[in-house]
Amino acid sequence: MNYTNIVAARVREYLFPAGCALCKKALFTGEDAWYGVCADCRKTVAVEPENRCVICGRPLISEIGRCMQCRETSGGAHADAKRHRFFDRVFPLFPYAGGYRTLLSAYKFGENRAVGNLFAEKLLEGVRFFLEDFTEPVLVPVPPRKGKIKNEGWDQIEYLARLLEKKREAIPVYRCLTRLPSQSQKTLGYEERMVNLIRRIRCFRMPPRESILFDDVYTTGATMNACADALKQAGAKKVYGLCLCYT
Repeated sequence: MNYTNIVAARVREYLFPAGCALCKKALFTGEDAWYGVCADCRKTVAVEPENRCVICGRPLISEIGRCMQCRETSGGAHADAKRHRFFDRVFPLFPYAGGYRTLLSAYKFGENRAVGNLFAEKLLEGVRFFLEDFTEPVLVPVPPRKGKIKNEGWDQIEYLARLLEKKREAIPVYRCLTRLPSQSQKTLGYEERMVNLIRRIRCFRMPPRESILFDDVYTTGATMNACADALKQAGAKKVYGLCLCYT
């Protein structure tokens, strides 16, 4: 974030006031306008890594290490895509509830792109929790549905990828995945989600050896799993996932 960006954000907020994405209070400073969230509300957007499943990253209640669902699945390069996981670990930042749901909805469905600046910073914060597991990590965005950008004008993950590329301390962003025509995951039930994307994600060029996939919401893990499968089939050795929210 630099001075020019702050001034541009303040001018935008003055001409087209949106208010804080969480409390709706007017955004008076350039920094607040840049993030689309006031300073008080930004303090509540905190990543809490403690007591998480080491595989899917969801909070543990009584389990230790891995949640019950992850204990029932196994990894491996040749595992069956429906019943096994191909990613090594996923870390979702926030629960898809309360203020976090409001914030993600404002960004994803309300196209409040200023909130993307806050999410991009939080994604980088999330990466730091497992940087010690990597030598040369590379961020890989989950690809949009075929035709989504053309039909809707934007994709929330691609927009985050562009923001991440502009960060000075950014980890490299590498686009190497594409999605073949398939149904939207959000319209499907659990079992349908698990099979909908099997072999529908393709790697169109050599993937990074150490990849960190990133997406907005982790629900069943099917999208993350299909992407990780494609990366490992193409030669990736380690695939982690990072998501803004979990359900």
